[in-house]
Amino acid sequence: MKELDSFFSQQIEPIKETLLALKEIILKQDKDVSSAWKYGMPFFYYKRKMFCYLWVHKKLKQPYIGLVEGYRFDEPFLLQEKRSRMKILLIDPNLDLPLQTIEVILQKVLDLYKNGEIKVKD
Repeated sequence: MKELDSFFSQQIEPIKETLLALKEIILKQDKDVSSAWKYGMPFFYYKRKMFCYLWVHKKLKQPYIGLVEGYRFDEPFLLQEKRSRMKILLIDPNLDLPLQTIEVILQKVLDLYKNGEIKVKD
């Protein structure tokens, strides 16, 4: 089993189900989004440039989407904590996914790449 698949299979419910749903949502955002195992976690790339990742918050025990260029956004639902570049979007695994919020912020980040604000390899 690949490390990426192993990561998801080792999670407990409802976190596992939430992370798998987030993975699918992220991959559906654009045909050029792909996933890989990097830094010991599931990372997602846009045209081979790091875009976001999935993890579980150690203290809050909630899954989240980490946005690599998160510092560029001021949305109140994004947390920076002690990160300098990245911000996270916490997801409560016991509630319905905030699909619209997730998709809007993912598209905003992708727009940085698509509009040339972040250089990508074609």
